[in-house]
Amino acid sequence: RLPEHDVSTGIEPVSIIEEMQRSYLDYAMSVIVSRALPDVRDGLKPVHRRILHAMNEMGLLFNKPYRKSAGVVGEVMGKFHPHCDASIYDALVRMAQDFSLRNPLIDGQGNFGSVDGDPPAAMRYTECRLEKVAEELLADIDKDTVDFQDNYDGREHEPIVLPARFPNLLVNGSGGIAVGMATNIPPHNLGEVIDGCVALIDNPNITIDEMLAIIPGPDFPTGGIILGHSGV
Repeated sequence: RLPEHDVSTGIEPVSIIEEMQRSYLDYAMSVIVSRALPDVRDGLKPVHRRILHAMNEMGLLFNKPYRKSAGVVGEVMGKFHPHCDASIYDALVRMAQDFSLRNPLIDGQGNFGSVDGDPPAAMRYTECRLEKVAEELLADIDKDTVDFQDNYDGREHEPIVLPARFPNLLVNGSGGIAVGMATNIPPHNLGEVIDGCVALIDNPNITIDEMLAIIPGPDFPTGGIILGHSGV
């Protein structure tokens, strides 16, 4: 039995079962929706989407000069992603690594780490701008192609999803562990995925075997051998 509420102390007794059900569910939904899992429409998690959107707003296009990564991280953290600067930089770095993404979305200048596990240089040293392929995720965003929402403090607006012109989730894949669910999608060849999309448009009833003739399997950025084709 819970003790009675003592107004003088400002402490309200609650059932630990009810509190865990309410608070943990709120936390789980926050991680699932806003942190760890990508949106199938643009293949991006919120932090990646906010980085690309911020860079686009800063005019860091593929044919423009590089900008310090620290400036980009500050812009993202201040306007869209009120979390640790290190986590934002980690996400930025990964989008610039050609050994992590099949088609990198950020063009990095400087030490962005190595496939052997060497860490990247600090954000005050490296520079970045968007890759040309990333602009295909952002194309026509200024033409009311997607819905926007208020940012965390209501002072800015951010896109709910990017108007991606190609299925980035299949091309670059994604991995993440949320609460009660996880995802691990391998990357695929961009040309094969586009051909597969065209084939699906031409024939909505295309079979899996017919699609496998177009997209035989994953296409890893570091190469590799797939053992057990039946699992694909």
